[in-house]
Amino acid sequence: MTDTLYKSTTYYLNGLVEKIRLGELALPELQRPFVWNNVRVRDLFDSMYRGYPVGFFLFWETGSGSKTRTIGEGIKQRTASQLFVDGQQRLTALYAVMTGWKVVRKGQDAEQIRIRFNPLKEKFEVANATTPNNPEFLPNISAIWDRDTDFDEVKEQYFDNLAEVRSLNPEEKKAARQALNRLEKLSSYPFSALEISSSVKVEQVSEIFVRVNSKGKKLEQSDFILTLMSVYWDEGRAALEAFSRQSVKPSTADTSPYNTLFQPGPDTLLRVAIAVAFRRSRLKYVYSILRGQDLRTGDISEARREENFDQLKKAQEKTLNLQYWHDFLKAIRGAGFKHGKLISSYYAVLFAYVLYLIGRTELGMEETRLRRLIGQFYFITSLTRRYTTSPESSIDSDLAILRGVADADAFEQALLSVCQGLATNDFWQINLPTELATSSPQSPAGYAFFASLCVLDAPVLYSDQTVSELMLEAAKSPRQAIERHHLFPKAFLATRGITDTRETNQIANYALVEWSDNVKMGKRSPADYVPEMETLFSADKLLSFSTAHALPDGWQNMDYFAFLKQRRELMADYIRQAYLKLASMSDGGSAPAPDIATLVHGGESKSVEFKSTLRRNLHTGENDPRIEKAALKTLVGFLNAQEGGTLFIGVDDEGHALGLDADGFASEDKLVLHLNNLIKERISAAHMLYISVEFETLDDKRIIAVHCQPSRSPAFLKDGQEQRFYVRTPSATLELKGQEMQAYKKDRFN
Repeated sequence: MTDTLYKSTTYYLNGLVEKIRLGELALPELQRPFVWNNVRVRDLFDSMYRGYPVGFFLFWETGSGSKTRTIGEGIKQRTASQLFVDGQQRLTALYAVMTGWKVVRKGQDAEQIRIRFNPLKEKFEVANATTPNNPEFLPNISAIWDRDTDFDEVKEQYFDNLAEVRSLNPEEKKAARQALNRLEKLSSYPFSALEISSSVKVEQVSEIFVRVNSKGKKLEQSDFILTLMSVYWDEGRAALEAFSRQSVKPSTADTSPYNTLFQPGPDTLLRVAIAVAFRRSRLKYVYSILRGQDLRTGDISEARREENFDQLKKAQEKTLNLQYWHDFLKAIRGAGFKHGKLISSYYAVLFAYVLYLIGRTELGMEETRLRRLIGQFYFITSLTRRYTTSPESSIDSDLAILRGVADADAFEQALLSVCQGLATNDFWQINLPTELATSSPQSPAGYAFFASLCVLDAPVLYSDQTVSELMLEAAKSPRQAIERHHLFPKAFLATRGITDTRETNQIANYALVEWSDNVKMGKRSPADYVPEMETLFSADKLLSFSTAHALPDGWQNMDYFAFLKQRRELMADYIRQAYLKLASMSDGGSAPAPDIATLVHGGESKSVEFKSTLRRNLHTGENDPRIEKAALKTLVGFLNAQEGGTLFIGVDDEGHALGLDADGFASEDKLVLHLNNLIKERISAAHMLYISVEFETLDDKRIIAVHCQPSRSPAFLKDGQEQRFYVRTPSATLELKGQEMQAYKKDRFN
């Protein structure tokens, strides 16, 4: 017969309560967040009252017996002989009601659970401030087991209160007394407990917990470790609990962990401290650490116990440092994640905080440099789901890279090497568009796109406000300042036979708008509402909307599925731009744009070209369509170029200013009107979004600068019945045809 690792024991409820009072049974949940609601507590007492079984408990003998144990300086001695492994919430509820002890739920103040009882109907109810006063109910059953109150007095007080509103016949009074006596006897309710031997190792205890767990849920080692902390370092566990609780609820104190971005649980904070102290992610090592075990050799010694405990204590002090905590959150916000709803990866935030603490407290990295690095690292690891599958293994692997790092420069290079391995061309061009092909509202790629709008200081669609501004406002206001709008509304798509939510709720069908504009757009087709919205803004502003929100040219008139495909590619590119900005911020940003004189005096190039006139042939003195075509051909080349360009009109080939008089326009406004008409008729109205015109004075002559941004769709020049495709080279504008054109378009626009 195989020996068992446990023994079965029967405990009575009053005995368990007394063991907790004396500290013989460690029950940390009395001060940890309590997750059961009061209805569940009521049902527990109702089941016990009716004699139903309510489950068993699982204890682990620590082997300490009557001996005291001290781990680390300043830690109070404990005499707990058993640790509570399973059934903690149930016993917390029992202990709280039996003793009147207040429980603490996450983000709330301590609360006393009040369950009332009607002896006449043998009915339990949850009591609260709004419960009507009904003398048929005993207001709070905790009074029955109050050590300072006589039970007979409780019964008599109940009958006295009831007599003021109604009288009882002898049978009713007898039944009520019997019900109250039966309730009082719940203190002797028997519970079965499995007691695991002190010789059993932590790994075996974890396995036992997995197998006996009635819900079949995987063991949360953090719960188990926090139970150990309640025995070995109660103050440390309490500090984790307090920090977690205070991060959720605003405080009147000068400083607190409270924030609207990320509220860590005690287990998260514990993981951070362990990783900082020992460069390890797995919580199972904590038990070994508290025992004084060398994590490499397995040897145990009291001296090492003190040393390991001291390391953990110092790391937790850093973890709970409010200045470090709030400075770290600035790094995450700086990466565009302004709102807690954009946080998709719990482990990515956890590890980013570990890295921040190491960089700041151990390597002395300059704060601005560190925040930028952590922001870049969080952005790409969250986007690529680096810590989604086997997070502990991934974090351990990344921590291993840091074990030989001795200074800030090496630390930065180690993290950047991870970033470079993730931000590959294949990821941006293939993987990310595929990641965006989803209707999941929790998609990291979708969140990264919204974060990118903040990084690049983008405007809200059809608004003068920026996404960043309104997202911060939304974090502080109960009403959403910005909302996700279906660019192709579901009602409109239904008229096209598209009703599956996996298609209508695609990430690529959403854009951020102000809530009032969302109402205004309503259920109309984009071909209907877009022209109306565009009348409110200039061409430059419309281009900024189109670029920032990754909208294909003429999207409002596109086939829906063609629109989704093109927009995903544009969204992926926009996310890439945001990441590149984060990656380059440490270089101090971009250099200022050169002025007009500098551009002209630099001569013609791949991005600069000169034309003496817009329409006048200086040799014949007549307006010449060939002169107009030459200017338009240059504009098409710039639109199709990767970096755009500027066409100067009124400047000769040598860069000398000639002025605009030769073209013979009645005014500068007439010249611009003529140019705009040419662009609309010969190129396209959609490409007007990428072109801006400004007048300049050069050598006392008025000239015009036509700036072209890179188009997000191919531009063609209409030449009679033909469509011609031009590109820029370092010295000229060339026409491409056939396979050359197709190859260029694929490389440039796909």
